[in-house]
Amino acid sequence: MTRSPFRTSWRRRAQSATALAVAVLLAAACTGGDADGGTADGGFAGTIRLGAALSETGVFAAPSADARQGYDTWARWVNEEYGGIRIGESRYRVEIVYRDDESDPDMAAARIRELIDNDEVDYLLGPYSSTLTAPASAEAEASDVILMAGNGAADSLYGRSFRSLFTPATIASDYTRSSIEMLASQGARTAVVAHEDTPFATSVAQGALRHLEANGIEVLTATSYPRGVDSVDGLMGELAALEPDVFVGGGHYDDAVLFVRSARDLGFRPDAMLITAGPSNPQLIDDLGADVDGVLGPTQWEPAMSYEGAYFGTAADYASYYESLWGAPPVYQAASATAAALALHLAIELAGSRDADEVRTALGTLDVDTFYGPIRFDDRGVNVAKPMGTVQVQDGQIVVVAPSEAATGTLVFPAG
Repeated sequence: MTRSPFRTSWRRRAQSATALAVAVLLAAACTGGDADGGTADGGFAGTIRLGAALSETGVFAAPSADARQGYDTWARWVNEEYGGIRIGESRYRVEIVYRDDESDPDMAAARIRELIDNDEVDYLLGPYSSTLTAPASAEAEASDVILMAGNGAADSLYGRSFRSLFTPATIASDYTRSSIEMLASQGARTAVVAHEDTPFATSVAQGALRHLEANGIEVLTATSYPRGVDSVDGLMGELAALEPDVFVGGGHYDDAVLFVRSARDLGFRPDAMLITAGPSNPQLIDDLGADVDGVLGPTQWEPAMSYEGAYFGTAADYASYYESLWGAPPVYQAASATAAALALHLAIELAGSRDADEVRTALGTLDVDTFYGPIRFDDRGVNVAKPMGTVQVQDGQIVVVAPSEAATGTLVFPAG
């Protein structure tokens, strides 16, 4: 694949981007407008309108709030720091229109239809969760509108031969890979797997089973449970009786809370608990305290990772900018949302056009280093360049323990 002009040194790109943005703003201030193809309205030639269906209510409301702040971080940065998306000699401000999908798949599809038909958005940003991204992306595909999924990672989403769905995230089947490889190297020999019966959690579990087998860890049992349960005590009791070295739990944040609390109440203390959503979120420590100590989890991104690029700078730079806007550091769901919007932004600039086919082609050739990690899409629309990280809660702190080049500490094993 021919390398995109975006893969150049960070300092040169950062200096160029900053200088260009400053030049645009100064020219607009001095002339009263019409700077670099712009108008008197802040120097922008027009507006690029994006739409997103996100859960303001329902079970996905909390992580959706993180995703929204991630999207809004990008929008604020583009408009106020970068100087607008550049197309040819003109610069365009961005606007994001939000609608509440109520954490409901049918409503997600309806909201996407409203964004396309009523709000006339140019592009779409994805909802939180694969459960909602599936119907949302189907509506987008039917209308030939690009949807960049910030937080929809189930493998099943990308096996439908869609042309308009892309994600900068590592897909779900590889969520546990680095964790399992590390645990196997430390002597783990048996495991149990439990997962919520949803597309994302099922993809994570299927990938975990494959990675466990590949690393010589025997799976004693694998089981699923319905979405929305308020207790997993019976299930955890059955798994505890098998005395596994490793427990793998697949689900969302609420599932992590259920797993940890149930294990505590039952006295279930495997050598490692690997839970696919939650351990990377400081809120889990606030909610569970010392009970979450030693728990492992995958992470798409952490501020301590060594990623950097021309846009937002390093991972730490991005985290600092995000915190300056929202008063709290970003979780990876927010960073994933920002990265999704950034990838779409860069493809528009690479295409030099707002035309969907030209932007889609540009996405297929994009090859760029960012604060979130490298981004390069395959024919499915999946980012195949970025590895998944692993964190462990140690003494109330979230510590990156894999991959080695991004680690800020070492694995504690056994964790009990």
